[in-house]
Amino acid sequence: MKKTLIIGLLVMAILISGCVSTPTTTPTATMTATPTAVMTTTPATTGSTASVDIKNFMFTPGTLNITSGTTVTWTNDDTVAHTVTSVTGVFDSGSINPGATYSYTFNQTGSFEYGCTIHPSIPHGTVIVT
Repeated sequence: MKKTLIIGLLVMAILISGCVSTPTTTPTATMTATPTAVMTTTPATTGSTASVDIKNFMFTPGTLNITSGTTVTWTNDDTVAHTVTSVTGVFDSGSINPGATYSYTFNQTGSFEYGCTIHPSIPHGTVIVT
C-alpha cells in the first residue's frame, strides 16, 4: 500500500507539474526609425554679388567661381586706368579710371577669361559660372 501511495503521489506530482505552465515569452518586433537622407538643391540666389580688385597691375582674385545670375564688380584700385575685357568679346568695360568700378551680371554658365586691353601684359583673370 505504501508503494502504491508513493507511486500515486509521484504520478499526481507529474500530472500537476505538466498542467502548470510557465508563460512563454514571444519576441516582439521593435520598429526603429532610420533617418533617410534627402538631397535638396538650393537655387542660386538672384542678385548675388562678387568683387574683383585691380591693383598693382593684377586682377585679384585671378579666378572667381560664381553661380549664374551673379553680378561681378571690378574696382580699379590702381594708379592708372585699366579695362576689363572678355577675350571672346562677351563684355568690355571700356577705360576704368582709378577709383572707378565696372559691373557685369553673368547669366550664362561657362568660363570667361578677361584681361586689360590697355595693358595686355597683365595676367588674365577668369570667371567660372556654374
